[in-house]
Amino acid sequence: MSPVEDLAQLLRDVRSSISEARSQDELEQLRVKFLGRKSRLTEIMRSIPQLEPQQRATVGKHANQLKQTIESQLADRQGQLAAIPMGPGLDVTLPGSAVVQGRLHPITQTIHAILSALLPLGFEIVEGPEVEFEYYNFDALNIPRDHPSRESFDTFFLDQPSPDSKKGRPLLRSHTSPVQVRVMERRKPPLRIVVPGKVYRPDPLDPSHSFMFHQVEGLMVDERTSFADLKGVLERFVLALFGEGTRTRFRPHYFPFTEPSAEVDIACAACGGEGCSTCGRKGWLEIMGCGMVHPNVFKAVGYDPNKVQGFAFGMGVERIAMLKHGITDIRLFFENDLRFLGQF
Repeated sequence: MSPVEDLAQLLRDVRSSISEARSQDELEQLRVKFLGRKSRLTEIMRSIPQLEPQQRATVGKHANQLKQTIESQLADRQGQLAAIPMGPGLDVTLPGSAVVQGRLHPITQTIHAILSALLPLGFEIVEGPEVEFEYYNFDALNIPRDHPSRESFDTFFLDQPSPDSKKGRPLLRSHTSPVQVRVMERRKPPLRIVVPGKVYRPDPLDPSHSFMFHQVEGLMVDERTSFADLKGVLERFVLALFGEGTRTRFRPHYFPFTEPSAEVDIACAACGGEGCSTCGRKGWLEIMGCGMVHPNVFKAVGYDPNKVQGFAFGMGVERIAMLKHGITDIRLFFENDLRFLGQF
């Protein structure tokens, strides 16, 4: 076989081999095979000086063209392989691996459910600072100066001077009610707001208490709002959150910032109100506190209590979540155990 025929055969081998390469490793092996020191092309180029003069130009031209072709095809195939988003030896007919998807934390899901039940009733979402002044957390809410909640064992006071001495010591808010005061200071009635957020109390960590938890507060103020409106809103809220047929009751209670005040219970879903271990044999479970806004709170924000009236309510998100899902230990929400979180 003449050198020119040998080069033609080599070109056919190059085209079929490089186009069928399935990995970068195979391409490297072909590069060595066709362009290496021991390759057939190298041998032909080394033999050119021994050829007859009339053959040297022809063989040299074809050999150089073949070398350029090999280098070009290797580069093209290398780019093609790099663009393929699959590893070597991947069998595309095999079932795909499941992709683990993230999801919202059960507390976040519960907050969304609470807000979704209240927003259709005309409430507006408002947020406020978690670091508060004593004035907003206590004074403006008609909480007496000798009230136990003002003591260090019930409130996280910050160990730093107050930037505003008239508003008292800085602290981590112990409820979301200070946001209501801040909103009423800035805006005039009518108001219909709902306030979700974190709150802090130095409670010992146990199955039913945490030093940080979440609350959702609601406030409605205008000229004619009554306790009947409060009951109607909360009864509709309970049905939306816990399902049609859920029974509620309002029990008289005391809160410094509302008068009259009440606690709201729902019939125990586990026993239907008959009494069981879940409800402590009472048949009812407490879910929130509520009441008509105290006139002193209105006075603190510059409202005339003879011209406006309103109601407020507040609930613990963790408690709502525990009741909805039958959870008995609040600590599960904060341990980040994927076996627990994956159930929601």
